[in-house]
Amino acid sequence: MSSPPESSNVEVVSEQPSAVHVLGHVDQYLAVGKESGASDIHLSVGVRPTWRRFGTLEPIWLQADVLNAADTERLTMGFLNDAQKQLLAERGDVDFAYSNADGRSRASVVRHRLGYDLVFRIIQTNVRTMDELGLPQQLKLLTQYQNGLVLVTGSVGSGKSTTLAALVEEVNSTRHDHVITLEDPIEYLFAPKGCQVNQREVHTHTESFGTALRGALREDPDVIMVGEMRDLETISLAITASETGHLVLGTLHTGNAARTLDRVLDVFPVDQREQIRIMVSESLRGIVSQQLVPRMDGSGRALAIEILMNTPAVANVIREAKTFMLPGIIQTGKKLGMKLMDDSLAELFRAGLISADEAVARSEQKQQMKQLCGML
Repeated sequence: MSSPPESSNVEVVSEQPSAVHVLGHVDQYLAVGKESGASDIHLSVGVRPTWRRFGTLEPIWLQADVLNAADTERLTMGFLNDAQKQLLAERGDVDFAYSNADGRSRASVVRHRLGYDLVFRIIQTNVRTMDELGLPQQLKLLTQYQNGLVLVTGSVGSGKSTTLAALVEEVNSTRHDHVITLEDPIEYLFAPKGCQVNQREVHTHTESFGTALRGALREDPDVIMVGEMRDLETISLAITASETGHLVLGTLHTGNAARTLDRVLDVFPVDQREQIRIMVSESLRGIVSQQLVPRMDGSGRALAIEILMNTPAVANVIREAKTFMLPGIIQTGKKLGMKLMDDSLAELFRAGLISADEAVARSEQKQQMKQLCGML
Protein backbone atom coordinates (compact mmCIF):
# COMPACT_ATOMS: atom_id res chain seq x y z
CA MET A 1 0.00 0.00 0.00
CA SER A 2 1.03 3.58 -0.48
CA SER A 3 2.56 5.85 2.10
CA PRO A 4 1.20 9.34 2.79
CA PRO A 5 2.46 12.21 0.63
CA GLU A 6 5.54 14.11 1.71
CA SER A 7 3.40 17.14 2.55
CA SER A 8 1.73 15.30 5.45
CA ASN A 9 3.05 15.28 8.98
CA VAL A 10 3.12 11.47 9.10
CA GLU A 11 6.31 9.55 9.67
CA VAL A 12 6.37 6.66 7.24
CA VAL A 13 7.74 3.28 8.30
CA SER A 14 8.06 1.01 5.21
CA GLU A 15 4.93 0.66 3.06
CA GLN A 16 2.54 0.27 6.00
CA PRO A 17 3.24 2.95 8.67
CA SER A 18 3.17 1.93 12.31
CA ALA A 19 0.84 4.87 13.03
CA VAL A 20 -0.99 7.41 10.89
CA HIS A 21 -2.60 10.44 12.43
CA VAL A 22 -5.42 12.37 10.79
CA LEU A 23 -4.02 14.33 7.85
CA GLY A 24 -4.43 18.07 7.50
CA HIS A 25 -6.34 18.34 4.22
CA VAL A 26 -8.42 16.17 1.91
CA ASP A 27 -5.84 16.79 -0.85
CA GLN A 28 -3.38 14.60 1.03
CA TYR A 29 -5.78 11.65 1.07
CA LEU A 30 -6.54 12.19 -2.62
CA ALA A 31 -2.83 12.18 -3.47
CA VAL A 32 -2.39 8.84 -1.69
CA GLY A 33 -5.42 7.39 -3.44
CA LYS A 34 -4.43 8.55 -6.90
CA GLU A 35 -0.86 7.29 -6.51
CA SER A 36 -2.12 3.84 -5.50
CA GLY A 37 -4.84 3.42 -8.12
CA ALA A 38 -7.83 3.80 -5.79
CA SER A 39 -11.16 4.72 -7.36
CA ASP A 40 -12.76 6.23 -4.24
CA ILE A 41 -11.74 7.75 -0.91
CA HIS A 42 -14.11 7.56 2.11
CA LEU A 43 -13.63 9.81 5.16
CA SER A 44 -16.36 9.03 7.68
CA VAL A 45 -16.92 9.41 11.42
CA GLY A 46 -16.09 6.34 13.48
CA VAL A 47 -13.88 4.53 10.97
CA ARG A 48 -10.35 4.75 9.63
CA PRO A 49 -9.75 6.55 6.31
CA THR A 50 -10.85 4.06 3.66
CA TRP A 51 -10.45 3.59 -0.06
CA ARG A 52 -12.04 1.47 -2.75
CA ARG A 53 -9.22 -0.14 -4.66
CA PHE A 54 -9.79 -2.74 -7.39
CA GLY A 55 -13.42 -2.84 -6.30
CA THR A 56 -12.70 -3.65 -2.62
CA LEU A 57 -13.40 -1.25 0.25
CA GLU A 58 -10.62 -1.38 2.85
CA PRO A 59 -8.66 0.87 5.25
CA ILE A 60 -5.89 2.88 3.60
CA TRP A 61 -3.64 2.25 6.62
CA LEU A 62 -4.32 -0.45 9.17
CA GLN A 63 -2.77 1.65 11.95
CA ALA A 64 -4.54 4.92 11.10
CA ASP A 65 -6.43 6.90 13.73
CA VAL A 66 -10.21 6.52 13.62
CA LEU A 67 -11.84 9.74 12.41
CA ASN A 68 -14.12 11.58 14.80
CA ALA A 69 -16.78 14.23 14.15
CA ALA A 70 -14.33 17.10 14.69
CA ASP A 71 -11.89 15.59 12.19
CA THR A 72 -14.43 15.24 9.37
CA GLU A 73 -15.86 18.70 10.06
CA ARG A 74 -12.37 20.23 9.86
CA LEU A 75 -11.62 18.37 6.64
CA THR A 76 -14.98 19.40 5.19
CA MET A 77 -14.63 23.09 5.99
CA GLY A 78 -11.05 23.03 4.76
CA PHE A 79 -11.92 22.40 1.13
CA LEU A 80 -15.47 23.71 0.53
CA ASN A 81 -15.95 27.24 -0.79
CA ASP A 82 -18.47 29.61 0.78
CA ALA A 83 -21.29 28.77 -1.62
CA GLN A 84 -20.83 25.03 -1.02
CA LYS A 85 -20.76 25.54 2.76
CA GLN A 86 -24.02 27.45 2.55
CA LEU A 87 -25.64 24.75 0.43
CA LEU A 88 -24.43 22.08 2.87
CA ALA A 89 -25.89 24.05 5.79
CA GLU A 90 -29.24 24.52 4.04
CA ARG A 91 -29.67 21.12 2.40
CA GLY A 92 -27.48 18.77 4.40
CA ASP A 93 -25.53 17.52 1.37
CA VAL A 94 -23.48 18.85 -1.51
CA ASP A 95 -21.80 17.18 -4.49
CA PHE A 96 -19.60 18.74 -7.15
CA ALA A 97 -16.44 18.31 -9.22
CA TYR A 98 -13.39 19.16 -7.10
CA SER A 99 -10.06 20.14 -8.65
CA ASN A 100 -6.63 20.44 -7.06
CA ALA A 101 -3.01 20.36 -8.20
CA ASP A 102 -3.12 16.55 -8.53
CA GLY A 103 -6.24 16.36 -10.68
CA ARG A 104 -10.00 16.14 -10.37
CA SER A 105 -12.49 14.15 -8.34
CA ARG A 106 -16.22 13.93 -7.82
CA ALA A 107 -16.83 15.07 -4.25
CA SER A 108 -19.85 14.31 -2.09
CA VAL A 109 -20.35 15.60 1.46
CA VAL A 110 -23.39 14.65 3.54
CA ARG A 111 -24.41 15.49 7.10
CA HIS A 112 -25.69 12.53 9.09
CA ARG A 113 -26.31 11.41 12.66
CA LEU A 114 -22.66 11.30 13.69
CA GLY A 115 -21.27 14.23 11.68
CA TYR A 116 -19.99 14.75 8.14
CA ASP A 117 -19.23 11.99 5.67
CA LEU A 118 -16.92 12.72 2.72
CA VAL A 119 -16.61 10.55 -0.38
CA PHE A 120 -14.38 11.29 -3.39
CA ARG A 121 -14.49 9.49 -6.73
CA ILE A 122 -11.02 10.00 -8.22
CA ILE A 123 -11.30 10.95 -11.89
CA GLN A 124 -8.62 9.75 -14.25
CA THR A 125 -8.58 12.91 -16.35
CA ASN A 126 -6.82 11.41 -19.37
CA VAL A 127 -9.53 10.03 -21.64
CA ARG A 128 -8.69 6.44 -22.55
CA THR A 129 -9.54 5.23 -26.02
CA MET A 130 -11.76 2.26 -26.77
CA ASP A 131 -8.68 0.26 -27.78
CA GLU A 132 -6.88 1.11 -24.53
CA LEU A 133 -9.89 -0.07 -22.54
CA GLY A 134 -10.05 -3.29 -24.55
CA LEU A 135 -13.62 -2.64 -25.66
CA PRO A 136 -14.92 -4.88 -28.47
CA GLN A 137 -14.30 -3.47 -31.94
CA GLN A 138 -17.98 -3.74 -32.89
CA LEU A 139 -18.78 -0.94 -30.41
CA LYS A 140 -17.05 1.50 -32.74
CA LEU A 141 -19.96 0.95 -35.12
CA LEU A 142 -22.23 2.60 -32.55
CA THR A 143 -20.25 5.85 -32.84
CA GLN A 144 -20.71 6.04 -36.60
CA TYR A 145 -24.49 6.57 -36.64
CA GLN A 146 -25.80 10.02 -37.50
CA ASN A 147 -28.80 9.55 -35.22
CA GLY A 148 -30.26 7.14 -32.71
CA LEU A 149 -29.88 6.11 -29.09
CA VAL A 150 -26.90 4.29 -27.54
CA LEU A 151 -27.13 3.31 -23.86
CA VAL A 152 -24.27 2.33 -21.54
CA THR A 153 -25.58 0.67 -18.39
CA GLY A 154 -24.37 -0.90 -15.17
CA SER A 155 -24.31 -0.44 -11.43
CA VAL A 156 -22.46 2.34 -9.61
CA GLY A 157 -18.71 1.91 -10.10
CA SER A 158 -19.03 -0.37 -13.13
CA GLY A 159 -17.07 1.95 -15.42
CA LYS A 160 -20.01 3.46 -17.32
CA SER A 161 -18.51 6.95 -17.36
CA THR A 162 -15.18 5.63 -18.62
CA THR A 163 -16.82 3.69 -21.46
CA LEU A 164 -19.06 6.63 -22.34
CA ALA A 165 -16.04 8.95 -22.44
CA ALA A 166 -14.26 6.49 -24.75
CA LEU A 167 -17.26 6.51 -27.11
CA VAL A 168 -17.26 10.32 -27.15
CA GLU A 169 -13.49 10.36 -27.76
CA GLU A 170 -13.99 7.97 -30.70
CA VAL A 171 -16.51 10.42 -32.16
CA ASN A 172 -14.14 13.28 -31.41
CA SER A 173 -11.29 11.53 -33.22
CA THR A 174 -13.11 10.21 -36.28
CA ARG A 175 -15.84 12.73 -37.07
CA HIS A 176 -16.20 16.45 -37.74
CA ASP A 177 -19.28 17.32 -35.71
CA HIS A 178 -20.62 19.33 -32.80
CA VAL A 179 -20.66 17.32 -29.56
CA ILE A 180 -22.43 18.50 -26.39
CA THR A 181 -21.94 16.64 -23.11
CA LEU A 182 -24.34 17.05 -20.16
CA GLU A 183 -22.81 15.77 -16.93
CA ASP A 184 -23.25 15.83 -13.14
CA PRO A 185 -20.47 16.65 -12.54
CA ILE A 186 -18.10 16.98 -15.52
CA GLU A 187 -15.56 14.18 -15.23
CA TYR A 188 -13.33 13.65 -18.25
CA LEU A 189 -12.17 16.78 -20.10
CA PHE A 190 -12.21 16.51 -23.90
CA ALA A 191 -9.72 18.40 -26.03
CA PRO A 192 -11.31 19.16 -29.42
CA LYS A 193 -9.85 17.00 -32.19
CA GLY A 194 -12.05 16.57 -35.23
CA CYS A 195 -15.10 17.81 -33.31
CA GLN A 196 -16.19 20.91 -31.47
CA VAL A 197 -16.89 19.66 -27.93
CA ASN A 198 -18.89 21.69 -25.40
CA GLN A 199 -19.28 20.35 -21.86
CA ARG A 200 -22.02 21.51 -19.47
CA GLU A 201 -22.31 20.66 -15.78
CA VAL A 202 -25.72 20.19 -14.18
CA HIS A 203 -26.26 22.50 -11.15
CA THR A 204 -23.32 24.66 -12.30
CA HIS A 205 -24.14 25.63 -15.89
CA THR A 206 -27.77 24.46 -15.91
CA GLU A 207 -30.40 23.42 -13.37
CA SER A 208 -31.19 19.87 -14.54
CA PHE A 209 -30.52 17.27 -17.22
CA GLY A 210 -33.94 17.97 -18.74
CA THR A 211 -33.32 21.71 -18.96
CA ALA A 212 -29.83 21.13 -20.36
CA LEU A 213 -31.09 18.65 -22.96
CA ARG A 214 -33.85 20.99 -24.06
CA GLY A 215 -31.28 23.77 -24.42
CA ALA A 216 -28.83 21.51 -26.23
CA LEU A 217 -31.35 20.83 -28.98
CA ARG A 218 -31.22 24.54 -29.88
CA GLU A 219 -27.41 24.51 -30.15
CA ASP A 220 -27.21 22.64 -33.48
CA PRO A 221 -25.61 19.49 -32.00
CA ASP A 222 -24.78 16.33 -33.91
CA VAL A 223 -23.98 14.19 -30.87
CA ILE A 224 -25.35 14.63 -27.33
CA MET A 225 -23.94 12.77 -24.36
CA VAL A 226 -26.32 12.59 -21.37
CA GLY A 227 -24.48 11.63 -18.19
CA GLU A 228 -27.54 10.09 -16.57
CA MET A 229 -31.04 9.44 -17.85
CA ARG A 230 -32.79 9.36 -14.49
CA ASP A 231 -36.33 10.69 -14.99
CA LEU A 232 -39.25 10.84 -17.40
CA GLU A 233 -38.37 14.29 -18.76
CA THR A 234 -34.76 13.39 -19.58
CA ILE A 235 -35.58 10.00 -21.08
CA SER A 236 -38.42 11.46 -23.16
CA LEU A 237 -36.24 14.29 -24.50
CA ALA A 238 -33.39 11.86 -25.24
CA ILE A 239 -35.68 9.62 -27.29
CA THR A 240 -37.09 12.63 -29.14
CA ALA A 241 -33.58 13.92 -29.86
CA SER A 242 -32.47 10.51 -31.15
CA GLU A 243 -35.44 10.50 -33.53
CA THR A 244 -34.83 13.99 -34.87
CA GLY A 245 -31.36 13.59 -36.33
CA HIS A 246 -29.06 13.44 -33.28
CA LEU A 247 -26.90 10.63 -31.95
CA VAL A 248 -27.62 10.42 -28.21
CA LEU A 249 -25.26 8.58 -25.85
CA GLY A 250 -26.63 8.02 -22.34
CA THR A 251 -26.32 5.93 -19.18
CA LEU A 252 -28.74 4.06 -16.94
CA HIS A 253 -28.24 2.12 -13.70
CA THR A 254 -29.47 -1.20 -15.03
CA GLY A 255 -27.81 -4.59 -15.21
CA ASN A 256 -28.63 -5.92 -18.67
CA ALA A 257 -30.31 -5.07 -21.97
CA ALA A 258 -33.77 -6.40 -21.07
CA ARG A 259 -33.92 -4.52 -17.76
CA THR A 260 -32.65 -1.38 -19.49
CA LEU A 261 -35.51 -1.38 -21.98
CA ASP A 262 -38.02 -2.15 -19.22
CA ARG A 263 -36.70 0.80 -17.20
CA VAL A 264 -36.92 3.15 -20.19
CA LEU A 265 -40.48 2.12 -21.00
CA ASP A 266 -41.76 1.91 -17.42
CA VAL A 267 -41.14 5.60 -16.66
CA PHE A 268 -43.86 6.55 -19.13
CA PRO A 269 -47.58 6.60 -18.29
CA VAL A 270 -49.36 3.42 -19.41
CA ASP A 271 -51.31 5.20 -22.16
CA GLN A 272 -48.05 6.37 -23.80
CA ARG A 273 -46.07 3.14 -23.70
CA GLU A 274 -47.23 1.69 -27.00
CA GLN A 275 -46.12 4.82 -28.84
CA ILE A 276 -42.82 4.92 -26.92
CA ARG A 277 -42.12 1.26 -27.72
CA ILE A 278 -42.45 2.05 -31.41
CA MET A 279 -40.16 5.10 -31.07
CA VAL A 280 -37.51 3.17 -29.13
CA SER A 281 -37.65 0.20 -31.52
CA GLU A 282 -36.79 2.56 -34.38
CA SER A 283 -34.25 4.83 -32.66
CA LEU A 284 -32.27 2.36 -30.51
CA ARG A 285 -28.83 1.53 -31.92
CA GLY A 286 -27.36 -0.54 -29.13
CA ILE A 287 -27.10 -1.23 -25.40
CA VAL A 288 -23.81 -1.91 -23.63
CA SER A 289 -24.15 -3.35 -20.10
CA GLN A 290 -21.04 -3.88 -18.03
CA GLN A 291 -19.53 -5.01 -14.75
CA LEU A 292 -16.02 -4.65 -13.37
CA VAL A 293 -15.06 -7.94 -11.73
CA PRO A 294 -12.11 -8.25 -9.28
CA ARG A 295 -9.27 -10.21 -10.88
CA MET A 296 -8.23 -13.42 -9.17
CA ASP A 297 -4.61 -12.24 -8.81
CA GLY A 298 -5.65 -9.00 -7.06
CA SER A 299 -4.09 -6.81 -9.75
CA GLY A 300 -7.24 -4.92 -10.67
CA ARG A 301 -10.61 -5.60 -12.27
CA ALA A 302 -11.67 -7.26 -15.50
CA LEU A 303 -14.46 -5.98 -17.74
CA ALA A 304 -17.46 -8.23 -18.28
CA ILE A 305 -19.73 -6.85 -20.98
CA GLU A 306 -23.12 -7.54 -22.57
CA ILE A 307 -23.82 -6.11 -26.02
CA LEU A 308 -27.18 -5.73 -27.73
CA MET A 309 -27.26 -4.37 -31.28
CA ASN A 310 -30.63 -3.38 -32.71
CA THR A 311 -31.85 -5.70 -35.45
CA PRO A 312 -35.30 -6.31 -36.98
CA ALA A 313 -35.79 -9.14 -34.45
CA VAL A 314 -34.84 -6.87 -31.52
CA ALA A 315 -37.06 -4.05 -32.80
CA ASN A 316 -39.99 -6.46 -33.11
CA VAL A 317 -39.52 -7.69 -29.53
CA ILE A 318 -39.47 -4.08 -28.26
CA ARG A 319 -42.64 -3.18 -30.19
CA GLU A 320 -44.46 -6.23 -28.86
CA ALA A 321 -43.27 -5.69 -25.24
CA LYS A 322 -41.56 -9.09 -25.14
CA THR A 323 -38.21 -8.02 -23.72
CA PHE A 324 -37.93 -11.37 -21.90
CA MET A 325 -37.00 -12.81 -25.32
CA LEU A 326 -33.92 -10.59 -25.68
CA PRO A 327 -31.38 -13.00 -24.08
CA GLY A 328 -32.26 -15.60 -26.70
CA ILE A 329 -31.87 -13.08 -29.51
CA ILE A 330 -28.50 -11.95 -28.12
CA GLN A 331 -27.40 -15.59 -27.86
CA THR A 332 -28.15 -16.19 -31.54
CA GLY A 333 -26.77 -12.82 -32.65
CA LYS A 334 -23.09 -13.46 -31.93
CA LYS A 335 -22.15 -13.01 -35.59
CA LEU A 336 -23.62 -9.50 -35.39
CA GLY A 337 -21.38 -8.62 -32.43
CA MET A 338 -23.87 -9.39 -29.67
CA LYS A 339 -22.84 -11.03 -26.41
CA LEU A 340 -24.59 -12.11 -23.20
CA MET A 341 -23.19 -11.07 -19.83
CA ASP A 342 -22.98 -14.73 -18.76
CA ASP A 343 -20.90 -15.58 -21.83
CA SER A 344 -18.53 -12.72 -21.03
CA LEU A 345 -18.18 -13.91 -17.43
CA ALA A 346 -17.56 -17.47 -18.64
CA GLU A 347 -14.80 -16.24 -20.97
CA LEU A 348 -13.10 -14.39 -18.11
CA PHE A 349 -13.31 -17.50 -15.90
CA ARG A 350 -11.91 -19.79 -18.60
CA ALA A 351 -9.05 -17.34 -19.16
CA GLY A 352 -8.17 -17.59 -15.47
CA LEU A 353 -8.87 -13.90 -14.85
CA ILE A 354 -11.76 -14.21 -12.36
CA SER A 355 -12.76 -16.79 -9.78
CA ALA A 356 -15.64 -19.23 -10.08
CA ASP A 357 -17.33 -17.57 -7.09
CA GLU A 358 -17.28 -14.17 -8.81
CA ALA A 359 -18.54 -15.62 -12.08
CA VAL A 360 -21.47 -17.34 -10.36
CA ALA A 361 -22.34 -14.38 -8.12
CA ARG A 362 -22.55 -11.98 -11.08
CA SER A 363 -24.29 -14.28 -13.56
CA GLU A 364 -27.97 -14.39 -14.53
CA GLN A 365 -28.23 -18.19 -14.93
CA LYS A 366 -26.42 -19.27 -11.77
CA GLN A 367 -27.01 -23.00 -12.09
CA GLN A 368 -25.61 -23.06 -15.60
CA MET A 369 -22.62 -20.98 -14.51
CA LYS A 370 -21.96 -23.33 -11.55
CA GLN A 371 -21.96 -26.26 -13.95
CA LEU A 372 -19.61 -24.48 -16.35
CA CYS A 373 -17.26 -23.62 -13.49
CA GLY A 374 -17.26 -27.20 -12.22
CA MET A 375 -19.06 -26.36 -8.98
CA LEU A 376 -21.81 -28.96 -9.44
